[in-house]
Amino acid sequence: MLYEEVLANARTCVGEICKACPVCNGKACGSKIPGPGAKGTGTVAIRNYNKWQEIFVNMDTICENKPVDTSLKLFGRTFKAPIFAAPIGAMKLHYGDKYDDLEYNDILVSACADAGIAAFTGDGTNPAVMEAATKAIGKKDGTGIPTVKPWDINTLKEKLLLIKECGSFAVAMDIDAAGLPFLKNLTPPAGSKSVKDLKEIVDAAGVPFVVKGVMTVKGALKAKEANASAIVVSNHGGRVLDQCPATAEVLEEIADAVGDHMKIFVDGGIRSGVDVFKALALGADAVLIGRPFVTAVYGGAAEGVKVYTAKLISELEDAMAMCGAHSLEEITRDMVR
Repeated sequence: MLYEEVLANARTCVGEICKACPVCNGKACGSKIPGPGAKGTGTVAIRNYNKWQEIFVNMDTICENKPVDTSLKLFGRTFKAPIFAAPIGAMKLHYGDKYDDLEYNDILVSACADAGIAAFTGDGTNPAVMEAATKAIGKKDGTGIPTVKPWDINTLKEKLLLIKECGSFAVAMDIDAAGLPFLKNLTPPAGSKSVKDLKEIVDAAGVPFVVKGVMTVKGALKAKEANASAIVVSNHGGRVLDQCPATAEVLEEIADAVGDHMKIFVDGGIRSGVDVFKALALGADAVLIGRPFVTAVYGGAAEGVKVYTAKLISELEDAMAMCGAHSLEEITRDMVR
């Protein structure tokens, strides 16, 4: 299967709002929520994509001619590339009836593990979502990162017990989901967390904890104070706050402030292996990609994920080779402008 076939297949079944565009740039879906769009004016998702395109790579092929190694060591695991599928939920609400959250996570977790990467799985008000996600991760020897919403502490402790049982190598919280319109005034309650609250949750997790939804140096340092092992520089694809910066605009200053104290992921508009290279050059250790993995699953199930992941890795390898970096450690800030 070719990636073009994956896209074509997805267009036949992905629902009315997502268009499975050749490049997922936020323009066709705009501010459509429910749907894959962004909140308010819908411009943040577009800005996320555009800002990566404004960064250029510096070609330099006067270097040793040797193979490129894209592998990443993270939290005791080795992955084929610094690329992870981002957590996405409420599939039927946003992407049509073909898959519910349980079916989507089951395909995504397995396919990503088989492709040499890992998936972050979503969460929802239905307890079965986390139950099924952790079961899928358990089947793949813990190769996946369950992502909990910022629920109340009692609900979180129940979900963390499930996560421990599945043996996942890390756990995440998309703390910015406190701003999702469809989570407000629901049961269980969800909302923002103080540093003290977050530290209690991190301590209860028992595995490396990833805080997703950090957009400022101040926020990153708060996550560090709470003993988080990693952060995701993310504005939730523009879905939680209108008129905020793109992730590419804040990544560099956050990476400089955090240093080696935490691992840094970034998401938001990253759509190619060249974009991945740019993110790594600006200080990220790895990236998360969300909506295009939805297209991959809807357009080809496990094979769609395999094809899309291979495409990203091939593009990353090419960018590294053409810029004189033969390992992730050799990617430096001066390789982009």
